[in-house]
Amino acid sequence: MKVRVGVVGPEDSVHKMLEAGKDFQELELIPFIYERTEETEAIIRQNRDQIHQWFFSGQAPYYYALSKGIITEEEGSFTPLNGSSLLGTLLKAFMKEGKILNRLSLDTIQDEEIDKVKDSFSIHDLTIYTNPYQGYMPSADIIDFHKHLFETRQVDAAITCINSVYVALSEMEIPVFRVVPSELAVHRAYSFIKERAQSSAFRKAQLVMIGVEVIFPSPSAADYPISFKLKHQVLEFKRVLLDFVEEINGSIVEIGEGLYYIYSTRGEMDLFAKKRSIFSIIEECNVNSQLSIRIGIGYGLTVLEAEEHVRISLEHARAEKGPVVVITNEGKEVRKLTDSEEQVVFPLRSKGAEWEQLFKDAEISSSLAAKIQSLSHHYEQTELTSHELARWLKSTERNARRILGELERIGLARITGEESIGRGRPRKIYELQF
Repeated sequence: MKVRVGVVGPEDSVHKMLEAGKDFQELELIPFIYERTEETEAIIRQNRDQIHQWFFSGQAPYYYALSKGIITEEEGSFTPLNGSSLLGTLLKAFMKEGKILNRLSLDTIQDEEIDKVKDSFSIHDLTIYTNPYQGYMPSADIIDFHKHLFETRQVDAAITCINSVYVALSEMEIPVFRVVPSELAVHRAYSFIKERAQSSAFRKAQLVMIGVEVIFPSPSAADYPISFKLKHQVLEFKRVLLDFVEEINGSIVEIGEGLYYIYSTRGEMDLFAKKRSIFSIIEECNVNSQLSIRIGIGYGLTVLEAEEHVRISLEHARAEKGPVVVITNEGKEVRKLTDSEEQVVFPLRSKGAEWEQLFKDAEISSSLAAKIQSLSHHYEQTELTSHELARWLKSTERNARRILGELERIGLARITGEESIGRGRPRKIYELQF
């Protein structure tokens, strides 16, 4: 399957970009021409379902689309204008005017690129007034920048990277020249787009396993013959679950009483997530069947890895009192999603020899410490008592005291004070020092 690339920009730029992309047989280049940068929004909204990647003629349309939230950084790219592009425009300007223009105004290109050109060709006597903005700037503001410098006789000509600015200044009879990307730079951008699209296709095809477990009314309910009322509830639950499986083009296997594994792909899950939250499945099951469920999701490069990760997710989900969604990705990073849409992320793997050495003889695991560190960031709290840690970990206070004591022993926490709790012994206050 060819990668469909939407090439967006003014007519002359788009034609050059199409010409430069002829060698890339894997790419189907589809032109989208505009006269004003602001037309980018309508172009993308009307054609987003047909395009895999967007390739913009420059910084302005790319960042304009980003600012409007109609693309992500992974969906679009542009060719940055560098020193070689600027040098070519300067030579063209000097030849057309028949003299060296010592004073110029320039937009978009960053100061470090200008310094490289000046250093490489020893043209430090050239005075360039710059407007190296980041992201997107309205064309009217850029036009005013050049117009003011020319009318106050500070510059002899303007150099712009924006087509609408070039057209406007030309109509004002201000000497103006336009910088366009070099063919080599465009080639490099196409190579990047091809690699990104291939990576995206692989990622979308990545396997995902979803474990759905019913939280039965009592701990022993799953071990004995269930009542007819509960059977009807389970049937309603299965109906909702089948609708979900159909929506993500998956398949479902019943592992045990109340436990189901669903197989699908990351691409299908990403598509589902654009419509609604995965937590909505929990709410829908509860409304239709009056049963609570927990969901564990595992991503992996292999079936075995995905299954291992879904088991990890379910283990973390079972530690929670109520409905929850826990996701473990291929990097063994665990993310917990609650009904308030709050997310807590913590890694299962701890990187670094120093960290591993720290836990070599410790009575707690490095993954538990990483989880506490993540929770500390989530709650924006570095000082806590055993009571607060027990609440974070959904464990007993006795266990929390043991964990804090061990963190203190290995140097990841220190006692900073005490908290009075009435007649009982005061609780120690620990400061986490990860």
